[in-house]
Amino acid sequence: MRPTWAAISLEALKENYSEIKRNLTAGTQLMAVIKANAYGHGAVECARALETIGADWFGVALIEEGIELRKAGISKPVFCLGGFWQGQAATAVESGLTPALFRIDSAQELNTIAGEAGRTLDYHLKVDTGMGRLGVPVSELREFARRLQEFKNIRLDGVLTHFADADSDGGNYTARQVSDFEVALRILNDLGYSPYWKHAANSAGIHAHSDSHFNLARAGATLYGLTRDVLARRPDPFALSPVMSLHSKIIMLKSVPDGTPLGYGRSFITKRASRIATIPIGYADGLRRGLSNNGQVIVCGRIAEIVGRVSMDLTIVDVTDIPQAEIGSEVVLIGTQGSSRIMAEDMAERIGTISYEIVTGIGSRVPRIYSSP
Repeated sequence: MRPTWAAISLEALKENYSEIKRNLTAGTQLMAVIKANAYGHGAVECARALETIGADWFGVALIEEGIELRKAGISKPVFCLGGFWQGQAATAVESGLTPALFRIDSAQELNTIAGEAGRTLDYHLKVDTGMGRLGVPVSELREFARRLQEFKNIRLDGVLTHFADADSDGGNYTARQVSDFEVALRILNDLGYSPYWKHAANSAGIHAHSDSHFNLARAGATLYGLTRDVLARRPDPFALSPVMSLHSKIIMLKSVPDGTPLGYGRSFITKRASRIATIPIGYADGLRRGLSNNGQVIVCGRIAEIVGRVSMDLTIVDVTDIPQAEIGSEVVLIGTQGSSRIMAEDMAERIGTISYEIVTGIGSRVPRIYSSP
């Protein structure tokens, strides 16, 4: 096997879930969001690990992601945050998935399928309180909810919204969203609806806005130990551990003189006699090209610079100051080795993105190696 892999600690994942749940308001259940292949960590493996400790719900973005979990034997409730595409209602029903609804045509399709099956199907109504993407605006909710009353084969079992800015220090916008969500709940109650599940808090909301916990909350990035660019600086973050580390090994070493160009476009030229290592990982694996002449790795417990352009399959590292580096030496791109540490947040900051994009971008040709005591 190519010596490049991502190590996934299922024990850290389970500990993170438990830590987040301990910080919820008493009686609030926790939805583990495992969309996008569990943020790159492996949806099926993560769901199985979390189901063993009694995870309450799983959240996915797509019906296809929910089907994958059901085929893998996951039996806990699965909520589809993005609803379903036209023609997918029957599949959602067959797989026992709970969809978000925010369009009348989707409600009509689900109602028809439920009627044909002789069943009453639950859904959660998504309300837009300020994200501006999916959801029924609060100003349109009363009329929308009245129209939903036409459909007798589906039941409004939950209401949700999504925060846009819960990770900021101020919190004023989130407070307004919570207030608008409470208005939405009153509108629905006035019309005779009695939704059981009420959920608004994402990872940042769980952390900094306890008034948004209601009786269900959704943890995504924090579940995988991502915190620095996910949570507000105050209050203190949860005690969470990164779940993924990314590794490779040196497959080529060469000594080159001062003035040697390296990589495509000769974007790096050595300024001294240098010792250069090549590692078998590139942007096709999710190591972002923006790290060219900009990123760092850890070799033999010490920080080494990425030099030259990150190419599709290979990356060059300057190990001149690490004489103990040799062919076969392990290289840590995300994680800890000795006293040195590089986190997904560090890598993201260097290229002006967020840690979510780093971990979800680790490609499928990088095998995930799972460990759990």
